[in-house]
Amino acid sequence: DECRRQGFELERRIFELDIKCASLRAEKQDDDYLQNASSILEKLKSYYRQGGEGNNLSKVLQDFTQVVLDITFYEENKLVDQEFPEDCSPFKIQQLLQDLTEPEILAGKLAPGQEVVQSVLGLELLECLYWRRGALLYMYCHTLHQRKQWIKKNKDTFLKCIQEGVRYLMRMLQVRNSVKLNDGVVLHDTTTASFLSEGIFSDTHLLTMMYIGEMCFWAVKYEDCSADSMDRTEDRLQFRDIGTQILNKYVLACEGPLHGQGWNTENAKEILSILQ
Repeated sequence: DECRRQGFELERRIFELDIKCASLRAEKQDDDYLQNASSILEKLKSYYRQGGEGNNLSKVLQDFTQVVLDITFYEENKLVDQEFPEDCSPFKIQQLLQDLTEPEILAGKLAPGQEVVQSVLGLELLECLYWRRGALLYMYCHTLHQRKQWIKKNKDTFLKCIQEGVRYLMRMLQVRNSVKLNDGVVLHDTTTASFLSEGIFSDTHLLTMMYIGEMCFWAVKYEDCSADSMDRTEDRLQFRDIGTQILNKYVLACEGPLHGQGWNTENAKEILSILQ
């Protein structure tokens, strides 16, 4: 039975993560995220030792997801502290992206269909998985953006990282249907207030919008300065349009409902003056 097989796969991954977590804790015993992951793993191992039943798979998968989030957060912080070393960062980032994608894949196998995946993982965890992948690529691209000589030689790689990061961040905004954007589809309605719902007004949603705007600006900058950038295909995001749309929403939110809450719009307006 497929559900039972996926349950065994989840159990196997939990015990593999336990080994990985123990190895990382040997590096830094007092890390809060690794300690939290270790505590959850102990609870999950106990559940399986007691002959865990499949009808609790949803809760087990949510706990597994939290462990993945905690362990990868520790690993991400190491990369950031090391300022993304050129030799190993591409491999490590792809591994982190795979790790952060796994909970969604497992949820999809246990409960096919995006809506069911949302009900299995919950909206907050699903949002967090998209946010973490997009934010990781934002931080990586932010560092690469300072390496002008590297970009000259690796422009296509840089643009692909931006595209992937923007897609993850757009998906994060879509989890609660706060912004009605499908991948690669741009709405040209400038009355942006009508596309905002209460879910957009969290700090993370606003930061996501600013990250998207910055990444679109970087993409436009390096697309425009070279005719030999990546071939334009239908799958290619319209960075100028997306950046303009999202940053207009950001400015409207910060200067409207969130006026006086400490959100700065100067950088967003400067980017908009270039994109528009």
